[in-house]
Amino acid sequence: MTVHKPGDPTTLNRLYGRSKGHKLRPSQQQLIDTLLPTIAVPEDGEITSMRLFGDNRPLHLEIGFGSGEHLATRADMLPDHGFIGCEPFVNGVATALGHIRDQHLANVRIHGNDALDVLRRLPNGSLTFVYLLHPDPWPKARHAKRRMINDGPLDLIAAKLGTDGEFRLGTDDPTYCRWSMMIMNRRRDFEWLAERPSDFLVRPSGWPETRYEAKARREGRDVWYFRYRRRVLECADA
Repeated sequence: MTVHKPGDPTTLNRLYGRSKGHKLRPSQQQLIDTLLPTIAVPEDGEITSMRLFGDNRPLHLEIGFGSGEHLATRADMLPDHGFIGCEPFVNGVATALGHIRDQHLANVRIHGNDALDVLRRLPNGSLTFVYLLHPDPWPKARHAKRRMINDGPLDLIAAKLGTDGEFRLGTDDPTYCRWSMMIMNRRRDFEWLAERPSDFLVRPSGWPETRYEAKARREGRDVWYFRYRRRVLECADA
């Protein structure tokens, strides 16, 4: 595992991004007031499948779920798995709550704040999937340290994924694509699952489209899909 020194720009202590947009509609505010408290991730203490769902089902974590289309579709596809969605943007949380209500999803829990807080409180090896789809690219070089794809956050993701757990990354930003390939390709604890160019140019089956992806395609931008398997390193290599 990479060791980071204090002040290392690859060590991210918190995620950056806006938390509020336009004023919520009354129906959205009602979801925030009534549904969210019943499915919110506890604010402190260890986060386990047993604590969230009352059993030891596989756990998935989506970092920055936007408006929740992917989160809700995956949860509907895998009703016996548990899903944790993290999103600080309250308008996105409200939209996701609408999906959860309309699709009667009992296997989703929401954290309306920083995903790093949830990652830190999960037991090591407890996650089956981690999703990071169309994150803010922070395109300016001086903001590169704010990107989620950096060694600090990736060390945390690697620790929380179980053996053979999968990390999925999607982006339509060329700079973020190149940056991610550079960072991920130097890591030995993640195995890139692409065998041919089409494997990251075509959305894999079981990977629902997000509204950000659809917007990118409408605007003529390419989208790249990355799948990585968590590898456990031998002690001598760690």
